[in-house]
Amino acid sequence: MMAVLSELECRTNFTLKKVTEYMLPKLKEPFYLYVDGKQAQLVIRPAYEVFKADLAALEGVHAKEQYCHYSEMTRFPKRVQKSVNGIHYGLAFSFDNVDSVKGFIAKLLIINQG
Repeated sequence: MMAVLSELECRTNFTLKKVTEYMLPKLKEPFYLYVDGKQAQLVIRPAYEVFKADLAALEGVHAKEQYCHYSEMTRFPKRVQKSVNGIHYGLAFSFDNVDSVKGFIAKLLIINQG
């Protein structure tokens, strides 16, 4: 997954524990690579909720039903769930193959150029 994101010119900012922060090519739009166990997921801002169905309709792309919560996703808003202070959260997606990742990033770029 990291090789594909690099090939697509997504810039990495940092890696902490299970999370690597990336920026979309030529844009200041953050997203995260979240690796939990063996499954890698890309997590985008919850503001993209209106595009969730469109993104999940891409071949090989699977939207997670629940929000992904992780304290290291610091560019995302917080939501009070279990802790009093809230925790950063976003929309998580998993992928069947390299082509589905490429299609997902391409769709995000189109959305951001709106």
